[in-house]
Amino acid sequence: MQLTGAEIICECLIEQGVDTVFGYPGGAALNTYDALYKYSDKINHILTAHEQGAAHAADGYARATGKVGVCMTTSGPGATNTVTGIATANIDSIPMVIITGNVNVNLLGRDSFQEVDIVNIVKPITKGSYLVKKIEDLAPAIRTAFALAMDGRKGPVLIDVPKDITAQMTDFKALTPPPKSTPEISNPDDIVKAVELINQAKYPIIYAGGGVISADASPELIEFAEKIDAPVCCSLMGLGSIPASHRLNMGNLGMHGTYATGMATEKCDLIIACGARFSDRVAGNPKKFGSQANIIHIDIDENEIDKNVQTDNHIVGDIKNVLEILNKHVEKQNHTQWLVQLEIWKGEHVAPREKLNYMSALDVLLTLNAKKRPGDIIATDVGQHQMWVAQFGEIEEPRTLLTSGGMGTMGFGLGAAIGAQCGCPKKKVFLVTGDGSFHMNLNELVTLKSYNLPVVVIVMNNSVLGMVRQWQKLFYGSRFSQTDPKRATDFVKVAEAFGIPGFRLDKTEDIEEVFDKAIGMGGPAVIDCIISPDANVLPMIPPGKTVNEIVTEM
Repeated sequence: MQLTGAEIICECLIEQGVDTVFGYPGGAALNTYDALYKYSDKINHILTAHEQGAAHAADGYARATGKVGVCMTTSGPGATNTVTGIATANIDSIPMVIITGNVNVNLLGRDSFQEVDIVNIVKPITKGSYLVKKIEDLAPAIRTAFALAMDGRKGPVLIDVPKDITAQMTDFKALTPPPKSTPEISNPDDIVKAVELINQAKYPIIYAGGGVISADASPELIEFAEKIDAPVCCSLMGLGSIPASHRLNMGNLGMHGTYATGMATEKCDLIIACGARFSDRVAGNPKKFGSQANIIHIDIDENEIDKNVQTDNHIVGDIKNVLEILNKHVEKQNHTQWLVQLEIWKGEHVAPREKLNYMSALDVLLTLNAKKRPGDIIATDVGQHQMWVAQFGEIEEPRTLLTSGGMGTMGFGLGAAIGAQCGCPKKKVFLVTGDGSFHMNLNELVTLKSYNLPVVVIVMNNSVLGMVRQWQKLFYGSRFSQTDPKRATDFVKVAEAFGIPGFRLDKTEDIEEVFDKAIGMGGPAVIDCIISPDANVLPMIPPGKTVNEIVTEM
């Protein structure tokens, strides 16, 4: 059948199983948005306040559902406004397809109105970026983008479509997407060595990263941990890969992990890294990290092997497939003595609770833990609140903690929460943010209200840029340069200005009542939690240091 390029875009989205798109219209995308009007019964378009919010929403949708998130914008500033969101998805390996408009083909390269070479701008932060100059290439480009986004190590792909291509007509034939194939293990012989190392280990640990969740391999990870009786330490992106309540879950690892997880990496004789990158926030001193142990690295991306930490054995393949094979061949083990020692370390060098004459962020998070169901979703921004969630949030299931790991993007959380709530309407979504991060994209409150999305926004409001200020205390002689902005923002009034109920919370005894009211609204709500500007995230291992230099008091 003959269709316009704009109609082909919509037909291809439906063909790929897309039911929700996040975006913002503009001149170069008008034909596509006109087609979306025709297809509105099949494709739900969520209009955000800003294109960055659309990119973060597509990212959050993908993290929460495991499907490809789709973002659509116009040319020029519409396209460039997505760059931060694309970079955020790229470093965390989140599958997204971004469709941007551009000027007519004959106007490309002439500095035309709202023209930008977005394809080359995003090349370093995408798995692929394509400019479609012929309408016959449009459907193949979209199909390639979706396949590439989900193939191997997942990530974002951008397609740039000039306006005249969306107006032209060509024949279109719908195709059924081929089933996703599992990549073969590139070095299967190394599995034999891995099994030997695992069977011989007396003090093993598993280091679980975001790759476990991306591969939907949590059941295989839990089976593996239970079979070899090994504790599991999670990166920030790996939280939820094993339930927080599981006896083998040691919690978060790295700069703001516990003394016990730090000691586990110092005293173990085997580290089994599953879908993790050994980033600087985990391996602060890569030459010393696990230097006493054998290290097995399992990852789908060969480029990650030996990039940050030298390993003794590696397996390149899909983590789900690799764990299935290991579960068949490793011996059933018992490491009771090792696990007892870890429990002892859990009780040592615990950061004392700070007495600051303010309501505690910890009390707020403990109430959140009690109010949410295991499958409910927590999105965060970046800063102290993010690390408190990592330390104290009870993340029981995969895809229920949405946080910017590698990029550390302030302003990520509200868009991500919107995407998650659209993708998982039966779940409750909570955003835990800080006043600094919230200021960056609070314009997306209008999106919450417009679609009546029942996201509860919890602002840890210490009136300062808390994490940067904490570093200034530790490393810059308490010279608080530009981290005490003295802003007079009233978040309750801001929420009300957007038509959303706002609550101010500054007393511990009121936390439960306020949470019940906010959750009971049945729509969006904002809770402004007043906490101390001097509250700290502890313990902390300073950059480049080891657990032996852990800071538990300021």
